[in-house]
Amino acid sequence: MKIIGIGGTNGSGKDTLSQLLADDYGWFFVSVSHDLIIPELKKRGLPLERENMAALTAEWNREISQGAVIDKAVEKFRQETASKFTGLVISSIRHPWEVDRIHQLGGKIVWLDADPKLRYERIFSRGHGDKDQKTLEQFLAEEESEKHHSGDKATLNWQAVKDRADIFLTNDSNDVEAFKQKAQQTLNL
Repeated sequence: MKIIGIGGTNGSGKDTLSQLLADDYGWFFVSVSHDLIIPELKKRGLPLERENMAALTAEWNREISQGAVIDKAVEKFRQETASKFTGLVISSIRHPWEVDRIHQLGGKIVWLDADPKLRYERIFSRGHGDKDQKTLEQFLAEEESEKHHSGDKATLNWQAVKDRADIFLTNDSNDVEAFKQKAQQTLNL
């Protein structure tokens, strides 16, 4: 099974890159946030706040397995007719255990970044509810809290994901076509 994990800062283009792999190259795309975490929060009747999303990931890391979201994404991939896809792309890798699991499966990690103000503007314009209605200062503070473990090793630590990434890509433009071309070159697609 081919597998790519996409990590990066908030609003850097993780889902855009994943959707490119799905639409143009036949990869099965699982968004950790939209396909795994948000449905579970809705099922539990919890607000769709970043804090609740992070808490659920930490819960799964503690109670199911280290890097549980990767195993959940692989299970979702296998429930499909996996042979009709080029591979599995998982968006929003936020924990080093997730990186470890993808590497154990023979996959690669791509790290995306972009200018913080540009990322904030992208997120604010999406209008995905209260979780995206923050000031720039709140957005940056929230992001800083996800950068390193807080409390225990099961909590988010995207800095460790960045440190272990195999491929790096910057997305400092709102020109989606230019980003796609850059991604295609960087990933040798």
